[in-house]
Amino acid sequence: MQLTWIKCEREEWCPFQTVNLNSDHFDNLQGVYIIWHGGKNPATVRIGQGMIKERIQAHRNEPTILAYAQYSLFVTWANVAPPFRDGIERFLAETLKPKVGEAFPQAPSIAVNLPWQQ
Repeated sequence: MQLTWIKCEREEWCPFQTVNLNSDHFDNLQGVYIIWHGGKNPATVRIGQGMIKERIQAHRNEPTILAYAQYSLFVTWANVAPPFRDGIERFLAETLKPKVGEAFPQAPSIAVNLPWQQ
């Protein structure tokens, strides 16, 4: 399945801690998201699904995620219909092996393009 992963201004990745969650863009936006850190050895920190604004807002207060802030945290998301979210989250977890979060849906994996493959 081909997803449209969102970037911010100037086609740059969105900064996790400062992306404007009050933008109309986030009104009723649901789907999947990826939080990662940059630096010398970039890595996926967390993946998830749901109401994007609410989930990102909640993650901004999680010490296990903020522990990676020194490496610059980024976030991207894609609008995904509910029937596909569990399978996509499963695929992302298996593929990206996030550092935070261990419980992922027990659903058949649904392969998608990664944000860096657009």
